[in-house]
Amino acid sequence: MLLLPVALFYPFLWATAPSRAIAAFVAAGYFLAASRGLPQGVANYYAADLWPGLLLWVVASASFVIVHAMFWTKPRGENASGRKGTDAARTLRYLVVMVLLALPPFGITGWAHPLTAAGVLFPGWGWTGLGATAILLVVMTGRRWQIAVAVLAGLYVWSAMNWTSPKLPPGWIAVDLKQGGHLGRDGSLAYQRDLVDTVRKATEAGGDVRVAVLPESALGLWTPTVARVWQEGLRGSNLTVVAGAAVIDPRGYDNVMVATSADAANVLYRERMPVPGSMWQPWLRLTSQGGGARADFFGNPVVAVDELRIAPLICYEQLILWPVLQSMLHAPEVIVAVGNGWWTENSSIVAIQEASVAAWARLFDLPIVMAFNT
Repeated sequence: MLLLPVALFYPFLWATAPSRAIAAFVAAGYFLAASRGLPQGVANYYAADLWPGLLLWVVASASFVIVHAMFWTKPRGENASGRKGTDAARTLRYLVVMVLLALPPFGITGWAHPLTAAGVLFPGWGWTGLGATAILLVVMTGRRWQIAVAVLAGLYVWSAMNWTSPKLPPGWIAVDLKQGGHLGRDGSLAYQRDLVDTVRKATEAGGDVRVAVLPESALGLWTPTVARVWQEGLRGSNLTVVAGAAVIDPRGYDNVMVATSADAANVLYRERMPVPGSMWQPWLRLTSQGGGARADFFGNPVVAVDELRIAPLICYEQLILWPVLQSMLHAPEVIVAVGNGWWTENSSIVAIQEASVAAWARLFDLPIVMAFNT
């Protein structure tokens, strides 16, 4: 995570590219390096060779590369008489690039946004730190880039010497699972009861626990029967379990977090941005076909659990910008991040997700709960 600030050198490389084609290659190099785990992950997911993953890897970089190529302008110094104007235009153009890659539609594949480094450089600064990081990024595109490098170096040394990892909120526990690709695919009641026992044992070992968080898809399909099994299993305790599940209907499904206790069981959160391609398939609706996960885009950015306002992030949402920043606008008290990373074996994907979420938690000085299945 402490290497995230290296991303701030990317705007300098983009700005000094001698041509639009080279700028596009620079953008592709940055994006493909940051998403280097995707080919192996796709091969694991589909039990195929690397070629489909390599193709998807290149396709996923398209919006990032196109936006950077479109807004590139000639390098500084090519036109001495208009150099100031050129620098100002470049700075404005990069500011537009940052915004476009933070929001839909381009932000849907806006992975590895350099603004993520704000949490390392300015821990606890919140929106001020985010703004300061944006200023450093745009200064990197102009003639004063040396100043930005000097400031970046100083901030990095200070942060590395004083870095502390985000903490769990009191009374919360994350229950990681190691069920691989079988997670959530067993629809039997025996599976649900075994999972209840796993949670009860983990919370008993953790002391005074009020909320336990399970990974994405842990409960499989969310039905009234599953809800009753969990309510019965939690009877006699004050425990609330937050876990991933899927809610289906004839038109598709929602990837959700549910909250269940002895007294109640309900859908807590519907994922704003499922994984494009494998989960979110908008073309199915355009052709009047059913299927695919729904994207709630800007819905339910903050929900309440145990009288705390939480910012929920499911899997893919941890890699892009707008779900995090939208949640932060609503002043949450805890970040809850869940994922199902069985298909990321031998890749860097889960590590990148964890680093990104931890960086946002440090920027806004929030406790964090992360639960993953591997």
